[in-house]
Amino acid sequence: MGFIEAIKTCLSKYLVFAGRAARSEYWWFVLFMVLVSVVLAVLDALLFGVDPETGEGVQVLTPVFQLAVVVPMLAAGWRRLHDIGRPGWYLLLPTALGVVTMIMLFSGVAIFSVLEQGADDPEALRGPAAILGITGLAVVSALQLILSILMIWWLTRPSQEGSNEYGPPVV
Repeated sequence: MGFIEAIKTCLSKYLVFAGRAARSEYWWFVLFMVLVSVVLAVLDALLFGVDPETGEGVQVLTPVFQLAVVVPMLAAGWRRLHDIGRPGWYLLLPTALGVVTMIMLFSGVAIFSVLEQGADDPEALRGPAAILGITGLAVVSALQLILSILMIWWLTRPSQEGSNEYGPPVV
């Protein structure tokens, strides 16, 4: 499958999470997203300039494009995982880990805040809280890295030969 055909296929299957997607279909679509995002970032900088307070470029077109293609990108990745015989929901594992991490961080802050209120020496809790937080973030960062590498590895694997539980191979 070529570049243009992959883009047409992924955009025409905007909400299709069933079936399979060939490696070329997925990666050509990823390249399309990267190229268009770069071009739109340059256009954003030329058209909207730089925010004088922050020194950062004002982004208008790029986020609109990325929001428009997040669903077909997710669907293509979902189908790509199906193509190698894996469930599509595996694509959500790095995001799920991020959400769980945020919940744990906010819970930890809330718990230590409550404990600080009732403690005789609140300063004594700050050291253990910092160590626990830093250790937790290090573990989660390592897991996130491992999951991300695993996801890239899965998305680059050759198609599973013949039919699998997700359908016939894509030609």
